[in-house]
Amino acid sequence: MNDSNAKRKDVVVIGGGQAGLAIGYFLAQQGRDFTILEAAAESAAAWRERWDSLKLFTSARYNALPGLAFPGDPDRYTARDEVVAYLADYARLFKLPVELDSPVRSIRRTGSTYLVELDDRTYEADQVVVSTGPFQVPFVPPIAERLDSEVVQLHSSAYRSPESVPEGRVLVVGGGNTGFQIAEELSSSREVHLSIGSRQTPLPQRILGRDLFWYLDATGLIRKTTASRIGRRMAGRDTLIGSTPRAIRRRHGVQLHGRAMDAAGSTVSFGDGTTLDVSTVIWATGFRIDHSLVDVAVFDDKGHLAHQRGVTDSPGLYFLGLSWQHTRGSALLGWVKDDAEYIAQQIRTFTSARADTRTPERVA
Repeated sequence: MNDSNAKRKDVVVIGGGQAGLAIGYFLAQQGRDFTILEAAAESAAAWRERWDSLKLFTSARYNALPGLAFPGDPDRYTARDEVVAYLADYARLFKLPVELDSPVRSIRRTGSTYLVELDDRTYEADQVVVSTGPFQVPFVPPIAERLDSEVVQLHSSAYRSPESVPEGRVLVVGGGNTGFQIAEELSSSREVHLSIGSRQTPLPQRILGRDLFWYLDATGLIRKTTASRIGRRMAGRDTLIGSTPRAIRRRHGVQLHGRAMDAAGSTVSFGDGTTLDVSTVIWATGFRIDHSLVDVAVFDDKGHLAHQRGVTDSPGLYFLGLSWQHTRGSALLGWVKDDAEYIAQQIRTFTSARADTRTPERVA
C-alpha cells in the first residue's frame, strides 16, 4: 500500500488485551483519535487460549482495569471465562475502538511519524504503543524434537482439559504455577510426573484469612520498582502461589523429577540421571517475546528492548504490559493500569510539546 493512503491517527495501540484496553481507557479520557489493533478474531484471545479450569491466583478485587470494578464477590478467585467476559464488556462499555482480525506486520519510523503496516492497510501516527504482552510465542525446548511421533506433545497453551489428553503416563515439564496447576488437575485421572527445572519460591495463596496480594498491596511490595534494591532482587524471579512440591506429591500423588535434560524415542532423561517412559508430554515451559514487527532502533546489541518504564529513545514509541516493565505488577491484570496511566501521561506530554513546536512564535 502506498504510504500516501495511510489512515491518520494520533496514537495506534498494537494489541487488544488487558494492557491495550487499559491504555485505551486513558486515551479515550484524553479525547485522542486512536485505534487498537488486535490480531485475533476475538477479544481476550490470550485468555481464551488458556486451559478450561484456569483460576487466577489473585482474588477478584485485584483483577480490575481502570474505571470498572471486577463484578461479583471480591474475595473469590475468578475463572478464565469470567476474565474473558469482563474484558469484552470493558471494551464495549467504554466504546474502545478495537479492530479485530488486524495483525500488524511492521512498525517503522518515517520522518517524525510512524507507519504501522497491516496486510490490507497502513496507519500513520505520531505515537505508537506496543501492548502485545509477554505471552506471545509458546516455547518448547529442543529436546522435544527427539521424542517419537507416537508421544503426544502439547504446549500448555494448547492444553484444555484432562479429556484432551490420551490415557497413559503424563509428564508435565515446568515447575511454575502453570505446570503445578495442570499436573494437579490431571492427577485425578492419570499417572502424572512433574519435571521441575528450577525451584520457585512458594508462597501461600491466603495468610490469616486474607489473600496474599492484600499483603503485597498493603505493604507496597507489589509496586516496588526495578530500580529499588528489593525490586532488583525480585525481578525475573517467579513465585509459586498456593502450591508446593511437597503438597502436590503428598496430596495428589504427583511424582517429581529434576530438570528434563534429553529425550529419545518415548524416554525422557533428567538431570539426576533418572529416566521415564511417557505417553504424553505437556510443555509448561512458558513463552518468548517476539518484537520482530518493530523495525525501529530500540534494541540493544543482544536484541533486548531498551526502555525506561516502557518509554523508548525513539520519540513517541512505547511498550506496555511487559513482565517487570516497572514493578512486579506490570504484567498483571489488576496492576497494568499503573503503567498504562504513566504511558498515557507521556503521550499527553509528547503531544503538547509537539504542538508547541508547530505553533509559530508570536512576538509583540
